[in-house]
Amino acid sequence: MRLAAVADIHIRKENYEEDIRNFSAVNDLADALVIAGDLTNHGLPNEMTACLRVLEHIRIPIIAVLGNHDHESGHQDELAGMLRVAGIHLLDGNCFEVDGVGFAGTKGFCGGFAPYELMPFGETGIKNFVEIADREMIKLDYGLAQLHTEKKVAITHYAPIKETIVGEPEAIFPFLGSSRLERPISRHKPLMALHGHAHKGTFCARNENGIPIYNVALHILHDRNEEHPFALFNL
Repeated sequence: MRLAAVADIHIRKENYEEDIRNFSAVNDLADALVIAGDLTNHGLPNEMTACLRVLEHIRIPIIAVLGNHDHESGHQDELAGMLRVAGIHLLDGNCFEVDGVGFAGTKGFCGGFAPYELMPFGETGIKNFVEIADREMIKLDYGLAQLHTEKKVAITHYAPIKETIVGEPEAIFPFLGSSRLERPISRHKPLMALHGHAHKGTFCARNENGIPIYNVALHILHDRNEEHPFALFNL
């Protein structure tokens, strides 16, 4: 499979014609497209409508997760419904298989990286925060466990390792991802993991088990002078 991947596309209606030209190129270059969150700017339904007007020109399967921007206005359930009605395979603890490759994903959450990740101790607010992070970890683990394909790809919006957010201010590392997301990746050993969120991060690093983790935020792809608004992988 030839896989295209990008995150943080933040589609704007004023860029409609240019986005159609740029993203439609994927039809001739890949067999599937992953969008690892942040399809919109403020999570508004009219923004998702503009995004879908671009994505409707893509003929290959699209697999996506939502990002934090897609949750900003509290319409995430409506946006998820719009994506699914449009035929996009939105992952939120579930999985999808195409051409012998399995995809599992969830948005993920923040909380920091071992050995300094936030623990559920103290105030109720802290415990609730960590519970959200744990829930996202469980969803990714469940999705990967359901796959029976030899080749698997894990997708999150938040980073599962800190090495792919290097380039961002170190003070905000705890808000860009969580080591909890890396544990299902180590357990189920997918071919690769894809995420976004850290616009100034690092394109690729490996976890302790040698699994490649890619930060496919659009800003990073631009900085790498990629010809297209997506990275290409041969699985």
